[in-house]
Amino acid sequence: MDDWNAKVIDEFRANEGQVGGPFTGAPMVLVHHLGRKSGRELVNPMMYLPHDSDGDVIYVFASKAGAPTNPDWYYNLTTAGRGAVEVGTETYPVSVRELAGDERDRTYAEQARRYSGFAEYAEKTKGIRTIPVLELTRVTAG
Repeated sequence: MDDWNAKVIDEFRANEGQVGGPFTGAPMVLVHHLGRKSGRELVNPMMYLPHDSDGDVIYVFASKAGAPTNPDWYYNLTTAGRGAVEVGTETYPVSVRELAGDERDRTYAEQARRYSGFAEYAEKTKGIRTIPVLELTRVTAG
């Protein structure tokens, strides 16, 4: 997985945030977070959903391609409550909030409507876990 992530990260940075293959045309973000145990800065590429009206908010989905467990980055971000993102050529700090209830369900449903793979992930995890949705909001200085 690390090698695959490294290739996607390199492609993202070489093409101002654009990635090909299965991600062609999809909104991509590189999420920076600190390992809870290692304390090292880690970076994970993922698709995101932009907020309808607030350009400082994006949503990411801890789908782990429908695996039965949440990805490590989910725990790192929710434990810290903050991280950073690269969107296009811009990098900025973000706060982290996990969505719940109807808000989570509506946001996930919209992502699944746009990208059918997310509907498949939800089906794979049905009865095992609910895929978390995180709201990442730009933190402005001042």
